[in-house]
Amino acid sequence: MGLLTGLLTFPLAPVRTTVWVAEQVLEAAEREYYDPAPVRRALTELEQDLLAGRIGEDEYDRREDELLDRLDELERYEQRRAT
Repeated sequence: MGLLTGLLTFPLAPVRTTVWVAEQVLEAAEREYYDPAPVRRALTELEQDLLAGRIGEDEYDRREDELLDRLDELERYEQRRAT
């Protein structure tokens, strides 16, 4: 970038910085949202709750289905990203 270009575009620096920060926040949120580790951890905790008698079979089945659906969604997302 030349000196003249730098001087002419200097007033846009706050806008460019704001856009860059927004992109970084979006990327971090997407990484967190599409991370399967918390879903797997929730499945493990759910099974422990069932075995300890803190929840019944019906509750376990309902919540397990929700978590497995979420894992399927994450796997489809990863497959789309890979292609």
